[in-house]
Amino acid sequence: MERLVLAKDLRISYLLDIYGPALTEKQRDVVELYYNEDLSLAEIAEHCGITRQGVRDSIKRGEAVMFELEEKLGFAEKSRELSMMAEMIREDAKGILVYNERLAYSDQIKRLAESIIDRTENIDYI
Repeated sequence: MERLVLAKDLRISYLLDIYGPALTEKQRDVVELYYNEDLSLAEIAEHCGITRQGVRDSIKRGEAVMFELEEKLGFAEKSRELSMMAEMIREDAKGILVYNERLAYSDQIKRLAESIIDRTENIDYI
């Protein structure tokens, strides 16, 4: 009997958050169970009432759709870049706070830097 094994690409879970609504309900459910719930192909097949090959095919089709969308739209990459920029801004604002505490002692600078830190902490990948 042929053993069906898929190598898990951890990017899929992230892409599923962004592009999941573009998949069919069946594809989304199967990919979700495989990547986010860590179920085996056999467990998903039993849960969905389809064969393991059907599960594998559905996962592969879902992955292909999400990779194609990311290639065309780039939302995941832009989100990652935005998150990295927010982290850099946050670190700069922390540096301003340190500088202010040592040299300037301005309440306004302190409030503004703290506001920047607070606002950038709310920027997430999605």
